[in-house]
Amino acid sequence: MSEQPIIRRRIVKTGISDARVNNSKTQSQYQPYKDAAWGFINHWYPALFTHELAEDQVEGIQICGVPIVLRRVNGKVYALKDQCLHRGVRLSEKPMCFTKSTISCWYHGFTFDLESGTLVTIVANPDDKLIGTTGLTTYPVHEINGMIFVFVREDSFPDQDVPPLADDLPFRFPENSEVFPHPLWPASPSVLDENAVALGMHRTGYGNWRIACENGFDNAHILVHKDNTIVHAMDWVLPLGLLPASDDCIAVVENETGPKGLMQWMFTDKWTPVLENDLLGLKVDGLKGRFYRTSVVLPGVLMVENWPSEHMTQYEWYVPITDDTHEYWEILVRVCNTDEEREKNQYRYDRVYKPLCLHGFNDCDLYAREAMQNFYTDGTGWDDEQLVATDISPISWRKVASRWNRGIAKPGRGVAGSVKDSSLIFKDTADGHRPGYKVRQIED
Repeated sequence: MSEQPIIRRRIVKTGISDARVNNSKTQSQYQPYKDAAWGFINHWYPALFTHELAEDQVEGIQICGVPIVLRRVNGKVYALKDQCLHRGVRLSEKPMCFTKSTISCWYHGFTFDLESGTLVTIVANPDDKLIGTTGLTTYPVHEINGMIFVFVREDSFPDQDVPPLADDLPFRFPENSEVFPHPLWPASPSVLDENAVALGMHRTGYGNWRIACENGFDNAHILVHKDNTIVHAMDWVLPLGLLPASDDCIAVVENETGPKGLMQWMFTDKWTPVLENDLLGLKVDGLKGRFYRTSVVLPGVLMVENWPSEHMTQYEWYVPITDDTHEYWEILVRVCNTDEEREKNQYRYDRVYKPLCLHGFNDCDLYAREAMQNFYTDGTGWDDEQLVATDISPISWRKVASRWNRGIAKPGRGVAGSVKDSSLIFKDTADGHRPGYKVRQIED
């Protein structure tokens, strides 16, 4: 036998650690969230800005795998399922409206009442027995302060059960100021406030809506923004991150009525800023930045109070289109009571907030979300991720969303994005068209 000592190879410990905070027991508490790849159905979502739908204009969109056509008539917006019940053609691809009260399919002339969705006639077959016996699902609409919201519902969801829009929007102030005190900044405005002005944009994000939503209130990703222009222009000094300092660092809101979600107690002793990492030789001196607070409510709406300035609120929606695309809404709300205030707000939005905040700052978040998408694409990422103490925010959100969503959207059927390898996808790619939110209309 050889006298030479046995040289054992170094064992590298990899794989899933028992020390992760999202063990199987924790994951079981948010299984419905893991199942919601196509979003939460039976909720209010932003559909379009008011200026995107002129009188008699028709637009098609898709939310939670549901194709929706919108038409404005005499100032009122109507929304119906954008899928002809005859052969599945999207009505919005080539709008055809013979009357103020109807919309017709441009292929075979099936015509639907805007108010009820009922099939009222067929252009070349006006006496067919199908007429009056079927129709398209309609969707309640609420238009306010320059934004059009649609209640995206299952076909069987009854009208009388549709909740008010306020139930799917963030907490309002000052009515919640006692519950959620904010001594470091004035009461944040709401998109529902009188004379509120909502300026912003929406663009398609290439990733699942849940990844995008969790990025919005992730207290560990401050590192992503350290080089943003607005940070240096304002001479801010940011911490390396934020760690929960108490069990009640997050308030979960589950009242019988009103929004359901969570509020993070930012800039209190319930969160501790991380100022140093000895191993990497990183140290932050002289913290300086904006006071702000984040909250998120169903169906996935972020509110950032006191951002990017006093008397302003940033709203973000991550509206599911398919299981791997979402429409990213970035809105800055401010109450403007005079024309002069509106002009000043618009001027500053165009020259400061849009380029530096919505683009410069938020563009970093878009890149980060896309960087995660491949890991979560096949669904295994939700099982394999290894979360840590700073991830208490997404874990809390997943649990409350699992308990209080009004329905999990089923995978889209017969709609764009339901199949990933169709010839139409290859054709659109070859023609230079990215997957998107709005329907591209046929040009004559």
